[in-house]
Amino acid sequence: MNKPIFKRHPLNPIVRPGGFAWRKVATFNPAVLYEDGKFTMYERCAGGLQPFHCSIGMLESDDGVHFSQVGSEPVITPALLGSEYGSVQDPRIVRIDDAYYMTVAYRPYAWNSYPTGLGVPRSTQAEFPGFDGDGSKNQTRSAVLKSTDRVNWEHLSWVNDTTIDDRNVILFPEKVNGRHAVVRRPQAFVGLNTEHAPAPSIQISYSEDMLSWTVPKPIIHPEYDWEDNRIGGSTPPIRTKHGWLLFYHGVQDLDPANRTVVYRMGAALLDLDNPEKVIGRSTDFLFEPEEYYEKTGLVIPNVVFPTAACVVGGEIWLYYGVCDTAIGLARAKLDDIMGCLG
Repeated sequence: MNKPIFKRHPLNPIVRPGGFAWRKVATFNPAVLYEDGKFTMYERCAGGLQPFHCSIGMLESDDGVHFSQVGSEPVITPALLGSEYGSVQDPRIVRIDDAYYMTVAYRPYAWNSYPTGLGVPRSTQAEFPGFDGDGSKNQTRSAVLKSTDRVNWEHLSWVNDTTIDDRNVILFPEKVNGRHAVVRRPQAFVGLNTEHAPAPSIQISYSEDMLSWTVPKPIIHPEYDWEDNRIGGSTPPIRTKHGWLLFYHGVQDLDPANRTVVYRMGAALLDLDNPEKVIGRSTDFLFEPEEYYEKTGLVIPNVVFPTAACVVGGEIWLYYGVCDTAIGLARAKLDDIMGCLG
């Protein structure tokens, strides 16, 4: 398989932490909207690691490279979803008709993060007033937010209840056979009983009104060495004449003793009318950590984590988190990517 050539922007990382207190230490895993020749970015950012409170900041750009902050405060905080002690993470955005919809992961109580420089950070539960530290009360929920002006957001619905840990929930940018659809990745919460937990696979759910969602159905399972730890959706699906193009991340275990992993990106093609049907998939990863800033960062090494893909001309502009520390941009020809999905 000839891999598409992703060209990294020479100014990478194009968005870096700093400035306001709430984004002092990290900015990563952004949602990006390309509309009317302008780019709007929503960054996941944090002002500290203990606790690792995350919020969503807003930036704008005329060229997709040089971004400027909008306002001096985050546009979305954990308090919007119910807890000032929480963390709101990994936004993805689509426009449907005259409104904008964002999916985010949310934990009501933030963790403390202790990077090791070798792999996944060591984490402990931070202490907060009124919280007893019970992990069963702190599972990740995924929410749908709505806005008509891209600045002010309201909480529309939860995709999952509190009995499972669910993230990488991503809306399709249009209805499929009259229903809204999301890909998602429910899994067992760390530290809880995993005996009857669903496999860490990409699953799909539907909704008539975005208020309630069907039981998730698995559609893509980990199959290859480069995704032996887990997989999950990366960016909102892109409609092509051949099917829905879905980028997804795969995580591979390199050194379990040090929790050393590597995050890479692959792609799948889903049937336009029945996205439960996978009609193409890359057998190998299409994008992996290569540059220093993708291999070494504040929080976790060896991570490229795409969360936005904009079609600009005949190219895919891929926006991705690097090492949970900063944001990069890479570009590739759409036709080259489609050629890998036979």
